[in-house]
Amino acid sequence: MLYTRQQLEAFEDQALAPYGIRSKDSKGRRYQESEPAYRTAFQRDRDRILHTTAFRRLEYKTQVFIISEGDYYRTRLTHTLEVAQIGRSIARALGANEELVEAICLAHDLGHSPFGHSGEEILKRLMKDHGGFDHNKQSLRIVTELEKRYLEFSGLNLTWETREGMVKHETEYDISDASDYNPNLRGHLEAQIANISDELAYTAHDLDDGLRSGMISPPMLEGITLWEIILESISVRASEFDDLIRHRLIRRLIGIAVTDMVKNTEQHLRKSGVQSVEELQKLDYSVGSFSDDMRRRNRELKDFLYANLYRHPRVLRMQDKAERVIREIFQAYQREPAMMPRHIQNKIDHFGLERTICDYIAGMTDRYAIEEHTKLFDPTARP
Repeated sequence: MLYTRQQLEAFEDQALAPYGIRSKDSKGRRYQESEPAYRTAFQRDRDRILHTTAFRRLEYKTQVFIISEGDYYRTRLTHTLEVAQIGRSIARALGANEELVEAICLAHDLGHSPFGHSGEEILKRLMKDHGGFDHNKQSLRIVTELEKRYLEFSGLNLTWETREGMVKHETEYDISDASDYNPNLRGHLEAQIANISDELAYTAHDLDDGLRSGMISPPMLEGITLWEIILESISVRASEFDDLIRHRLIRRLIGIAVTDMVKNTEQHLRKSGVQSVEELQKLDYSVGSFSDDMRRRNRELKDFLYANLYRHPRVLRMQDKAERVIREIFQAYQREPAMMPRHIQNKIDHFGLERTICDYIAGMTDRYAIEEHTKLFDPTARP
């Protein structure tokens, strides 16, 4: 049986809650286009994001561990896919639009620089007097301007709702600037789901990678409330720890967190009485959230990860090397822009020197940045 876009939109009407965004109600795209015959507008957004150069590059961009540390740790790509999977599960449970959530999740880290947050921090400092750098804004810049895939326009020409969800992406480490996207309104439910899915995924999976790396050991986690809860829930002692038990523990942690988020959000939705997207966005609080107990337990686990993983000497050494690589590449291009590829140089008149350099470096993978640094500074390397 063949399903047309109109039939898929009718399915949305039947399946979504009143506050879930229907693709047929989208505010549209910046440039007029005919919508596909067999995909909704948000499905098309998702597909366009998947086919970008920026999305493919996430495979070789750092989450916590630089790619040279091994190929079994998370990268930006695997993190992004895990966020999308969690987001879709939550969206379906709450009656939100799964395809819109997925599109936002897949796009949320497109603008991340190489070497994770350390790469972002050094670019912020280097761009302080030149308009700054923020990976959320860079993600939007990629989908609205930098990706060149169509003759008719720059960027991907995504729907308003996907772009708004990207702009209003907020976690503890990401604060949004939505000045061009109804800044007085909260993110829609789909954006809120993407936000909390990101937070949930990186906490659980950074713990997983930390345990696998040996930087964190089960005895170090004794007394952490959430750790004790998941140990007890699967009747396991820390002394029995192995890879299979680690997988079970991380699955259980994600399951507990998702269940808490879904139940707490459903309670907020019911108490608020909202019956439309607009009513939900006008609330003075986010309905998508953990319970107070889970929030406190997450805070305790995050503080542990900060002290024992993100501030581990091995990670700090990686970060220091990464910052030096990016800083020296940036300054070399500033001194002599002609060392950049010709097609990058051609953007300088339009974007300015520093913004062009920043765009180029932010798009690099860890591996490419390291190789470029070697070519620039190692006299024995081929230029």
